[in-house]
Amino acid sequence: MGSIVVENLGKQYRIGEHQTPYGTLRESLVRTLHAVPRLVRRRSQVPRRSIWALKEVGFEVKPGEVIGIIGRNGAGKSTLLKVLSRITEPTEGRIELRGRVASLLEVGTGFHAELTGRENIFLNGSIMGMRREEIERKFDEIVAFAEVSKFLDTAVKHYSSGMYVRLAFAVAAHLEPEILIVDEVLAVGDASFQRKCLDKMQEVSQHGRTVLFVSHNMPAITRLCGRTILLDEGKVISDGPSHHVVGMYLKSGLGTSASREWTDPARAPGNHLARLLAVRVRTEENETTDAVDIRKPVGIEMEYEVLQPGHAMVPNYHFFNEEGIYAFISGDPDPLCQRTPRAVGRYKSTAWIPGNFLSEGTMIVGVALSTLDPAVVHFYERDAVAFQVIDSLDGDSLRGDYAGAIPGVVRPLLKWTTQFAGEAEENVVTALEVQNS
Repeated sequence: MGSIVVENLGKQYRIGEHQTPYGTLRESLVRTLHAVPRLVRRRSQVPRRSIWALKEVGFEVKPGEVIGIIGRNGAGKSTLLKVLSRITEPTEGRIELRGRVASLLEVGTGFHAELTGRENIFLNGSIMGMRREEIERKFDEIVAFAEVSKFLDTAVKHYSSGMYVRLAFAVAAHLEPEILIVDEVLAVGDASFQRKCLDKMQEVSQHGRTVLFVSHNMPAITRLCGRTILLDEGKVISDGPSHHVVGMYLKSGLGTSASREWTDPARAPGNHLARLLAVRVRTEENETTDAVDIRKPVGIEMEYEVLQPGHAMVPNYHFFNEEGIYAFISGDPDPLCQRTPRAVGRYKSTAWIPGNFLSEGTMIVGVALSTLDPAVVHFYERDAVAFQVIDSLDGDSLRGDYAGAIPGVVRPLLKWTTQFAGEAEENVVTALEVQNS
């Protein structure tokens, strides 16, 4: 089974250095010969500026482990996976990989654009060292999972990004690698396919294979990965149980915050009908906050813009706890909202969660805008914002005087009644004794 050992790993890049494209062997030899005089001249020049994308990274992955890798953009996550996948060489350090490795890092890597889907399946299997009989045994399962049977004999350069990713993941996951490395590329697929991928990775891990999974989707990380590594500025900041590391990531300000804004419409989540502008966690005093008293109401505010008239649109929120458990979904229940087409313009929708309802810990919120009939999701931003629910020892929440951990995704303060029934029980006992005598 697959295992990984990384010791003192470092990767340095020179800023502004031209990256030579892949070419033929002849082109590579010509470039090398032409580069010799330039290398001699460079020795007398001022050295180029450089950055360390990875520095002093070390960890060990045992067979069958599923490891999440998280961190903000530029933290070194993708560079680490490229080094582990042998796409790029490390500047320093040591890597030991035991087992066949299958990687899905970027749309466009791993497939030959001019070959058909069928040909690429066999090509990838051969690269992984599999015999043709092994690939044929898995072929139908791969095609069924990817849902591309109609386009199997079409060159993949004609595939949409979604079709490409479906087939690439299906090949990587089904050809029985000992080590499966998957980057955030799964975000290209739709929600149902993302669920299929997560379920497949879980299945792969249950068969004793090793999985490395990079994602900004914290619920997916905590659901799939027992252990998570947090990177920042190319270094390992934390390595431990996923819910602890994810909680640290969110609390540190490195990850999802209590406020998100999209100032560039071209990059904002949405489609030609609606765009997401901002999401905020609000107090009753209309202040943005990332820490909420468990006894106080908290509001989730979404700003969005409707670009075309004639469509009824319903805002909705998806709540997860730090362990990746789907706590609940809330959508605007107003029939007018669900059935009345919206005029073009900007809107602000806020849902209020009452006090003494959520459990303590991290709550992660996904935001969406949907049309119910016909069912269309105009945008769904996973992990849009996050906040901490704090349960103090003041004595007037459900906690009372108990200082230990209280599990659960919600912690409602319910109405209780208690009646003393001791005398009734004594009367029953007395009556039984009289009958027996």
